[in-house]
Amino acid sequence: MTTPTVTARGAAPTAGVPAATRPRHRRPLAQWGFVAPAVLFMLLFFGYPLVRNVVMSFQHYTPKTFFTGEAPLNGFDNWSAVFRDALFGKALWHTLVFTAGSLLGQFCAGLALAVFFTRRFPLNGVLRSLILLPWLVPMVVSGIVWRRILDQDTGVLNSFLDVIGLDGHTPWLTSPHMALLSVILVNIWIGIPFNMVILYGGLQEVPRELYEAAALDGASGWRTFRSVTLPTLRPVITVVLVLGFMSTVKILDLILALTDGGPADATQTLGTLTYQNSFVRLDFGAGAVVGNVLILISAVFAVFYLRANRTEGK
Repeated sequence: MTTPTVTARGAAPTAGVPAATRPRHRRPLAQWGFVAPAVLFMLLFFGYPLVRNVVMSFQHYTPKTFFTGEAPLNGFDNWSAVFRDALFGKALWHTLVFTAGSLLGQFCAGLALAVFFTRRFPLNGVLRSLILLPWLVPMVVSGIVWRRILDQDTGVLNSFLDVIGLDGHTPWLTSPHMALLSVILVNIWIGIPFNMVILYGGLQEVPRELYEAAALDGASGWRTFRSVTLPTLRPVITVVLVLGFMSTVKILDLILALTDGGPADATQTLGTLTYQNSFVRLDFGAGAVVGNVLILISAVFAVFYLRANRTEGK
C-alpha cells in the first residue's frame, strides 16, 4: 500500500525538472520581445519628432532649408523673437481661457446628462445615441456648420432670435468681444458626448448599496450626489479631465474653421499661432518655439496629475 504513495511523491520532482532546468534568460528576452515594438513606436513617432522640434527651435529654418539642407544654429533668437511678440502673450491667455472654459462646460454638461440617463425611461438608449452625433462628426465639418449657424446676417441662430423677439443681429464670430465665447460654446457642444459616455460608464459602477444606505440615513439627493457619487467617480473624473485637457489645449482645426484666429486675433491660441508661424509666415523656427511651449504646458499638467494620483494612492 505504501509503494504507490512513494512513487507519487517521487514523481513530482521528476515532473518539475524541465521547468527548474529551463534557461532563466529566456523570460527577460520574451518580456523585451513584447515591450520592444511599443518602445520602437514611441521613439519613432514621439521621441524623434520631439527632439527634432526642440532642435529646430534653435535653428534658422526656412523653406530654403528643404532644398539645401542648411539650417544654421541661431541660439535663442527664435525664442527671444516669439516672447517679445505681443501676440504670443495674447495667444497664451486665450489658450488658457479657451481650455478652462471648454473643460468646465463639457464636464458639467456631460455629468448632468450622465446622471439624467441613469434613470430608466422610454427612448433612453435612442436619445443617448443621438447625443453622440456631435462627437462622431469631424471637427472641421462641425466648425463649418456652426459658422453658418452663427453667421450674423444669414445664420439660423440670429433668425431664431428675431422670431422670438430678441436681438437677431448678434455678431457671434465677427466681434472681438464675442468670438472667443462663441468658439468655446461650440467646443463645449462637441465635447459633451465624450464626457457623458465616460461618466455614464463610471456611474454604472457605483454600488447601489451606497445609495440605499444614504437613503436610509435620510440624505437628500444633493447630499447623496456630493457624498456618494462624486467621491466614487473621482478616478473617472480625473481621466476625463486629463484627456479633455490634452485634446483641448492643442485644438486647431475648429478655430480655423470658425474664425481663422480672428477677428483682430481675438481667438488666436498657441495652436493657431504655431500653424501661422510655420505654414503661413514660413518661420519654422518660431513655430517650433510655440510648439515647444505647448509641449511644456502639457508636461507640467501631466506632472501635477501624476503627483495627485500618487497622493490619492497613499
